[in-house]
Amino acid sequence: MADNKEKLFTDFPPVSTEQWMEKVTADLKGADFEKRLVWRTNEGFKVMPFYRQEDIQNLKTTDSLPGEFPFVRGTKTSNKWFVRQEIEVTEVKEANKKALDILNKGIDSIGFSISGDKISKENMAELLKDIHLEAIEVNFRSCQNEIVKLIKVLVEYFKSTGIAPEKIQGSANYDPFSKTLRKGKEVEPIGKEVAEIVALTAEFKNFRVIGVNAFQFNNAGSYISQELGFALAYGNEFLSQAVDAGVAIDDVAEKIKFNFGVGSNYFMEIAKFRAARMLWANIVAAYQPTCDCAAKMRIHAFTSEWNQTIYDAHVNLLRSQTEAMSASIAGVDSLTVVPFDNSYKKADEFSERIARNQQLLLKEESHFDKIVDPSAGSYYLENLTASIAEQAWKLFLTVEDKGGFYAALKEGFIQNEIKTSLNNRLSDIAKRKEILLGTNQFPNFNEFAASKIEKGGSNCSCGSNDKGALAALDFSRGAVQFEALRLATENSGKRPKVFMLTIGNLAMRLARSQFSSNFFACAGYEIIDNLGFTTPEEGVAAAREAGADIIVICSSDEEYAEFAPAAFNAIAGGKELFVVAGAPECADELKAKGITNFINVRSNVLETLQGFNKQLGI
Repeated sequence: MADNKEKLFTDFPPVSTEQWMEKVTADLKGADFEKRLVWRTNEGFKVMPFYRQEDIQNLKTTDSLPGEFPFVRGTKTSNKWFVRQEIEVTEVKEANKKALDILNKGIDSIGFSISGDKISKENMAELLKDIHLEAIEVNFRSCQNEIVKLIKVLVEYFKSTGIAPEKIQGSANYDPFSKTLRKGKEVEPIGKEVAEIVALTAEFKNFRVIGVNAFQFNNAGSYISQELGFALAYGNEFLSQAVDAGVAIDDVAEKIKFNFGVGSNYFMEIAKFRAARMLWANIVAAYQPTCDCAAKMRIHAFTSEWNQTIYDAHVNLLRSQTEAMSASIAGVDSLTVVPFDNSYKKADEFSERIARNQQLLLKEESHFDKIVDPSAGSYYLENLTASIAEQAWKLFLTVEDKGGFYAALKEGFIQNEIKTSLNNRLSDIAKRKEILLGTNQFPNFNEFAASKIEKGGSNCSCGSNDKGALAALDFSRGAVQFEALRLATENSGKRPKVFMLTIGNLAMRLARSQFSSNFFACAGYEIIDNLGFTTPEEGVAAAREAGADIIVICSSDEEYAEFAPAAFNAIAGGKELFVVAGAPECADELKAKGITNFINVRSNVLETLQGFNKQLGI
């Protein structure tokens, strides 16, 4: 048997990269390799169509094992993570009741959001009543002007429980820079406050009190390398100010928790977390801590809110599931799956249950927690990790050259960079270069959403309208412009009818009617499709009988020269708008005859539909 195996493998000589390239070049038949097969990412680097072992030979990412510095393969030797659910504390007793309930449903980490007026030792005792702190992770958020008070109350409560301090795991989110990012407020030097909270929680080794909330960049539309590069500068600002205030590097580094977002760019997100641990370890190492353990990055991840949609909201489940997969494969320490209905209402029992189960599925059925860094050794992912690390590091150095994270915030550099990315992504969504399934592509034709949108609310007393003088991030979701378009149609009381005048070549008319149906349905219009007509005049007559507002002729390029003018003339004097589906070679001739509306794959879908809304009085 062994001899047969040996002979089998000798029948397949190794194939060199040059041979692969020769084959690829031949198959391209003269097409440009770079343009056709090389992916130019938004992250600032290119991705090749294939990678080989030689491509990872000089990468530093392959030099360590899980749990070893620089922790690219993880900070631990298992892939267990905490399944977290957020609870907004409106009533303390009700929040405690809810926490006890979900702890029996697979949750082992809770994120409490609590307002300043509820922060007291008595309320904390009520909130955490019957919760076994040594068995779970507990996390707290509050307004930044209340967070130090919260930490003091927590420490007092923790000490009263008699639980060994090292057994209490979790975090409190001290992060004054969020006031700048969200509201444009200036921040006083933080060194003394950081020194105070680090000293207060010194004995609670597994309770982190400083939050690097990089998920805000994700929710503001940043690219992955930006989220990571700015996160590193964010964390380094805490290190630098604390060390200047006399705090030992080991002490402050071990109190920082990174809260990242995770988007739907599946492999890129896996690579981001691997690169994050490596780069952060090197930053901390530059301060010369006494132990490599100080350089371990503690990571919580939130699935993205930026790509959540109001229409076809159950597609959010698909997005957040792949995001949860990326985060768990990459080895995050804890994870919150944002409920699928978060974009238009407060989560209910059903959506919270589904969000919990999305993680439990990965753990209990797919066993993602059993293997550490399963992506290690993948030629593709190792190269992505190195490439993202390189781009993020360049951005980190740029911020440091500007004087650090807060100096770059005061200058507006970080906000402007992310705003530029947001605008680019919104433009790509408008042109369908970036797809939000169910919103700008393949919408649910007959869905109405206006009635399900509830006003959001928060018990936080931070003052949502209290803005500062600095630039703030724009947290507009990617779908917001298309949703405004479709909601305008819903709220107008008039739903335009779009009639597909299908004629001529069967394959082309079907393809173009499907394209056009998806196109106009993005604005919430009623679509009337057809099997086909023998003459343009017959199609126009049927459209008028159906009460059409827009007539879209769907045929082949060759046939448009005859059919389009005939249909246009048949409409003459009517109120219907006439549209040609495609970009035929005879377009200039058609325009000369008065036909002005064309839709095709190069159209800016959003602007085109906004134009039709305007013409229709919506």
